[in-house]
Amino acid sequence: MTRLRFLGAASVVSGSRHLLETSGSRVLVDCGLFQGEKELRERNWEKFPVPPQSIDAVVLTHGHIDHSGYLPRLAREGFRGPVFVTPATADLLGLLLYDSAKCQAEDALFANRKGYAKHKPALPLYEERDVDRALRLVRSVPRLEWFEAAAGVRCRFHEAGHMLGSSFVETEARDAPSAPATRIVFSGDVGRFNAPLYKDPVSPPACDYLVVESTYGDRDHTPARPLEELEAVTKEAIARGGMMLVASFAIGRCQQLVYLLRTLMAAGRLPDMSIWVDSPMAVDAMEVFRRHGLEHDFSEARLAGVAEALASPFVRMAKTAAESKAINSHTGPGIVIASSGMMNGGRILHHLARRLPDPRTTVLVAGYQASGTRGRQLVEGARFLRIHGRDIPVKAAVRQVDALSGHADRPEIDRWLGDLPAPRRTFLVHGEPPAARGMAEFLRERRGWETVVPAIGDVAELDG
Repeated sequence: MTRLRFLGAASVVSGSRHLLETSGSRVLVDCGLFQGEKELRERNWEKFPVPPQSIDAVVLTHGHIDHSGYLPRLAREGFRGPVFVTPATADLLGLLLYDSAKCQAEDALFANRKGYAKHKPALPLYEERDVDRALRLVRSVPRLEWFEAAAGVRCRFHEAGHMLGSSFVETEARDAPSAPATRIVFSGDVGRFNAPLYKDPVSPPACDYLVVESTYGDRDHTPARPLEELEAVTKEAIARGGMMLVASFAIGRCQQLVYLLRTLMAAGRLPDMSIWVDSPMAVDAMEVFRRHGLEHDFSEARLAGVAEALASPFVRMAKTAAESKAINSHTGPGIVIASSGMMNGGRILHHLARRLPDPRTTVLVAGYQASGTRGRQLVEGARFLRIHGRDIPVKAAVRQVDALSGHADRPEIDRWLGDLPAPRRTFLVHGEPPAARGMAEFLRERRGWETVVPAIGDVAELDG
């Protein structure tokens, strides 16, 4: 009997982990970290629901930490199978995982030094040597090429349009060589149509079961006008006279922002001004993005009549701690793009601690903010933000640019599905309960599909 175990990203957004089991194989689709509220983060420390050594393979839809960040811990606990990824994801994965290990080590060290950790001493979930172990397992496979993940389970990647290298996974599972295949599609994160820098997601093939994200399943985005929205909020920040801080995922969102800001400046729609990319990982990722130029869509730059580049003389790369600290001496308008995207950690926290009390500062929120994160608190109007054990007053202006969201909304998921025949069941994952229920109801009403919103730990039997 083929079955699915929902081990993460079920009624929550983070911790994507879907275990596909046949009579003889176990394949884990995505291996993400739980992020956000404390109760979720503590799940990262729980014993994995099945022995890691019993998992035959991991297949990653893309490199974002909520889909890949548990991999070093899994390897530390005994997993030794292959990890299948696209070529671009293979190039990005080391950057993401080493950065994750470094951030955890730094946060634990800082917590121990300042004495605000609950556990004594605070420890990282994994270390760089665990990342080394995990990366040795990585196997790169181009999109559209079938590969055998494990006995009786074969997969192939398709463009998902969410970030560089992102894919959804088409899977065929058989309980026996002569048995009919059960076809499952795992959406991963589905990107938006006409998104800056990324190609549109392609529609999925017919399948028996669909596992689809629902991050924005209860809402519709406003019509996307990324250049116009970014131009307006940046001009407002300039008029305010202070710095604009952008908490950004170092891989994906950061490159989109640099590309759009550079396009606006080159077109004369924004004045030339300094942009700091304050993240060692983002700096290294810029080179990976250039190396995979054929995966990009430079439509905005072409329409603006400017060169299709990801950098300009006004983009400054702050890789070392000294280069990051030097930004503190800047006065007047400027833009700092720093990780992490949900303000969970990383260098953005130091900039926020310094500049949030200044009413001339603008904080730009340019992506989804999970419940319990500092980014969500700011969006919801927090007057104070707790950073490194201190309550920092929020006097800065907080603005959002929805056009830069990396996740499809209801109409875009519907467009992505295209003419897909009704699966036997559709599982709504990677969404908080209202969003997942909203997407489930939308698909039932619009398409007449049977939909299920699983919880973490649920098991679904899949008929062949």
